[in-house]
Amino acid sequence: MKPIVTEKAVMMIESENILTFTVDKSKTKIEIKKELEDLFDVKIEKIRTLIRDNKKYAYVKLKKEFPAIDIATKLGII
Repeated sequence: MKPIVTEKAVMMIESENILTFTVDKSKTKIEIKKELEDLFDVKIEKIRTLIRDNKKYAYVKLKKEFPAIDIATKLGII
């Protein structure tokens, strides 16, 4: 799992509390959710996935009490 650092991804962190990752194509939403909640000690509201160009992307919306910008700072995105 690798965070995506684009202008659009950073805008989503700031405005919508969403983190964007590239993930293994075989992972399910449940597996992605469990891994991220354990790794960063946060609660996830919703996960959307997209498969494009043989890569899988996960858009992870965190619950309001867990700011995505804090996780992004830990990861060195911002």
